[in-house]
Amino acid sequence: MSFIRSFIAIEIENEETLKKIIKLKHDLENLGLDGKFVEDENIHLTIRFLGEVAISTIEQIKEVLNYVASVVKPFEIRMAGLGAFPNTHRPRVIWVGVTSGFEKLAGIRRIIDSEIVKRGLKDVQRDQHEFSPHITIARLKSYKNLERLKQQFLEYENYEFGVTEVTQIKLKKSTLTPSGPIYSDIYVARLQKPI
Repeated sequence: MSFIRSFIAIEIENEETLKKIIKLKHDLENLGLDGKFVEDENIHLTIRFLGEVAISTIEQIKEVLNYVASVVKPFEIRMAGLGAFPNTHRPRVIWVGVTSGFEKLAGIRRIIDSEIVKRGLKDVQRDQHEFSPHITIARLKSYKNLERLKQQFLEYENYEFGVTEVTQIKLKKSTLTPSGPIYSDIYVARLQKPI
């Protein structure tokens, strides 16, 4: 049986907002941090990591996304602030925050989780983390140049990157390579337009 490493995500559809996030990422890359930065074309917001899923399960996940798209209308999210997990004093994951649209994203996540359980999709990885919408910029291996990074956290704490409309949800494949993951679309579900 074949498996696909996959996740459900939304992408930043507003070009101006995306450009601001990419510019920040490039500025951070120039700080000499010890880590792996997300490639420009891979920037996204993960709704749900699925893990290694059987190809036979993919069709059912598409049905889950179609259901979500039938009950959720397009909406906007606003991105602002720079932060880190677990915190900015000991950063491991650097992210751009979501300051509005959080409730809609959390609602989508709840629907997906509920549908996965209802359909008995046992090979989908359980997600124990509390849902915290964010856009990952980098994953750090050490605290090299931490003081320079802390300065950026302060500078970008309330920075407004902008808004983007969410009009679709994507099922994405993640192929791991020595130079980093390659993401590709498996399926796109377009949210229903209000009549």
